[in-house]
Parts: sequence; C-alpha cells; structure tokens
Amino acid sequence: MATTVFVWEGKTRQGTVQKGELAANNKEEVLSLLRKQNILPIAVNAKPREIKLKFGQPKVTDKDIVILTRQLATMIDAGLPLVQCLDILGSQTENKTLASVVTQVRTDVESGATFADALKKHPKVFDNLYVNMVAAGEAGGILDTILQRLATYMEKFAKIKRQIKSAMIYPAVILFVAVSVVALLLVIVVPMLANMFAESGQALPLPTRIVIAVSNFLKGWGGLGLLVAAVGGFVGLKQFRKTENGLRMTDAFALKVPVAGSLIQRVAVAKFTRTLGTLLTSGVPILEGLLIVSRTAGNKVVEESVLATRQSVSEGKTLAEPLSKAKVFPAMVVQMIAVGEATGALDNMLNKIADFYDDEVDSAVAALTSMLEPILMIFLGTTVGFVIVAMYMPIFQMGSLAGG
Repeated sequence: MATTVFVWEGKTRQGTVQKGELAANNKEEVLSLLRKQNILPIAVNAKPREIKLKFGQPKVTDKDIVILTRQLATMIDAGLPLVQCLDILGSQTENKTLASVVTQVRTDVESGATFADALKKHPKVFDNLYVNMVAAGEAGGILDTILQRLATYMEKFAKIKRQIKSAMIYPAVILFVAVSVVALLLVIVVPMLANMFAESGQALPLPTRIVIAVSNFLKGWGGLGLLVAAVGGFVGLKQFRKTENGLRMTDAFALKVPVAGSLIQRVAVAKFTRTLGTLLTSGVPILEGLLIVSRTAGNKVVEESVLATRQSVSEGKTLAEPLSKAKVFPAMVVQMIAVGEATGALDNMLNKIADFYDDEVDSAVAALTSMLEPILMIFLGTTVGFVIVAMYMPIFQMGSLAGG
C-alpha cells in the first residue's frame, strides 16, 4: 500500500497544541503513532496535493551530494538517530529535488527499510558506489566513517573534473573567436572588396582568387551544407557511440590521441585505484568492488579490462596478473598493486597510487593546455593573416599601376 502524508494537530499532556506531518498507510496508523508519543489527536487529515507549474526541476550536482554526505556524517557521529538526521536534512537542503529525495528516503527508513535499500530507489542521485558503501557501513556499524570517506572521494574527483573543464575553457574561447573572425571576414568583408576588384577589371593573384572562391562557397549553399554536415556528424557519432562496438572503438581511439589520450589514461587509473581502494577500505568484498568500479569506469576499454580482471580474480588469480595484460594500466601501477597484495595492504597501496595519479592528472592537464594555446593562436594568426594579405595584394597592385 502506498504511503500518504497526513497533516495532524494535537495536544500534549501539558495542554500545548502541536502540529505536524506524518507519512503513514492510513489515518488509524497516524492516530496510533500520535498516542504513542502521548499526543491527544484533535484533527488528522490527508495532506492535499499541491498543484505547481514546474519548468524543470533543479539538477542535483556533485557538490550537493558532498555537502549532504558531510552533514549526515557529522550528525550521525554526534549521536543523532538516522531518521531524525534525514528529517533535518530534508527540511534544510536548498536543492528542492534533493530535498524531495531525502524526504522519500526518510519515509522508507521509517517504514523499516535499510538506509542502503532506501537510497537504491534513487539511482539518478545515489549511484552504485554510494549505495554499496552505505550498505557496508551499516553492516559494520561505521556509517559515519563511511560517509566521511564517500565525501572525501567525491571531493577529489569533483576537483579533477573542475580542473579538466577549466583547462578547456580558454582554448574553446580562442577557437570560437578564431572561427567567428574568419567567418566575419569571409562572409562580409571579402565580398565587398571582391566587388571593387571586379569593377577594376584587373587580373587577381592566386591567393586572392582562393579567398574569394571560399567566400562565395560559404555565402552560397556551401555554408549551409557544412553546417548540416557538422550537425549530422555530431548526431551520427552520438548514435554510433550508443552501440557496443561504436562505444568500444571511440573509447579506444580516445586513449590513443596524443596528449589527450595520456590525460584520459591517467584519469582512468586514478579513478580505478581511488574507487577500489575506498571500497576495500570500507569493507566491500573485492569481487563486488571490481563490479562497481567497472560500472563507474567511464571508458569502455577500461570497463572491459576491469571485468576481465574480476573474472580472473574469481578463478583464484591475483589482481595484478590480469591487470598486467591490460594496456590501460602502466607497469608501475601493476607492480605496486602486486606489492600491496603480497603485504596484505592492498587498500592502502591503491589509495597511494590514486594520490600519485592525482598529481599526474594535474601535469597532464597543464601539458594539454600549454599545447593547445599556441596551436590555436598560430591557427588564428595564420588564417586571418592569409585572408588580409590576399585581399590587400590587388590593392597594392592597383597602387603600383597608378604610380607607374
């Protein structure tokens, strides 16, 4: 039976009137709960449904989840019951979408579900990693510690995502400016000069004829054709990546791209080691941990390598042995994992590798940025310079003829 939210009003033994809301299956259940709290019910009614015009719900960001997790860990560590913690967070969380989810989770926990099972009903907000770590924390009685580890884990990867996005902003702006300037010259400026050259009747240099031909192409159906081709290529690539082979081929190609491929590989290694290390430290079994890691890999090649590793581990082999066959993981990483397995400190070793590769990601981002900036500047300068020189060559010729 679906639960309903009831609005109640009642008196305490001291005669104080109190009001509130309770989620229950029926009105009798609400009356029973109030009597157990020594509250004399005055009125109990089903809460009317609110009719709201919604233009899209606010998205739940990584930052929202991190803040929620930190607050929940702090309150549990202070000794507050889980239901009370969720009740407080549901009423205080600024993101309305997340607040609604937390309220639903609280209702499920009140009804007898475990915290992990209640979170599992909201996969768009709480992923498999989050749910499984919470389950391990509940089973081991260390939920507050697990939540702190989760928050730290998410903060580290949120930092990596911010670094990559910020590194891409400047090159993207330069590329946009370059394309806009060149398009402006070819579509507006060049045709004006071309008309002037046509009236003069003189023979035009080859660079000028090339620029005018490109301008005429873009002003005609050619520009529209290029736009349609670009949009079609983008849509086609997205559809291709929805297939198994397409996703595998494009992800494998991404790993081989100079500089960018190295960055993708380092991010993949950092994510693999950080995620698996956090899961093992939290008490999640290694086979379950590898399955979770494969689902959160973000690259099909890495995902298949982790799944092959999981299969080998299930057959009794070490973790390092199958990883050595995967081209994604460098020899140093495999050797450190082998040492961690031999010494019984695999989780600590994985976290140390993750810390090292966090710095490697920083270096790769800096290298990518430093390479893209001069390339884009050279492209902008060369293209604009060629157009300007090509269009001024006839003017110089006309000047020399007039002087002669």
